[in-house]
Amino acid sequence: MRLGTIIDLPKIADPRGNLTVAEGLKDIPFDIKRAYWVYDVPSGENRGGHAHRKCSEFIIAVSGSFTVTLSDGTEQKTHLLNHPYQGLLVETGTWRTLDDFSSGAVCLVLASEFFSEDDYIRDFNEYLEYLRCSK
Repeated sequence: MRLGTIIDLPKIADPRGNLTVAEGLKDIPFDIKRAYWVYDVPSGENRGGHAHRKCSEFIIAVSGSFTVTLSDGTEQKTHLLNHPYQGLLVETGTWRTLDDFSSGAVCLVLASEFFSEDDYIRDFNEYLEYLRCSK
């Protein structure tokens, strides 16, 4: 399992302001079924702290910066997201936590699946058990 892949999105430079586009199944390797964003995160707080059984995610720092820490139960890797023209691909079955939000940061998450509470693993010990049983 890869612990995240940074993908550069098309950036159209213009003196009036840049534009970036992300197309599902083209720039992002899945069909986008859900989008949500996280913002106004108080200093020192973290978000996420879960894994998905089926859903893959593409995470973009639309504004500001934050870190995404990924784990496969054995290894851990932290990615700094701070460009609106890059996104982090988080594969199914990867534990993720969002931290270190700058003031004004906006985190956009594009998801491969519709919301289903059954898809979430919200306890790290349960996640480790899920990994053990899925081998």
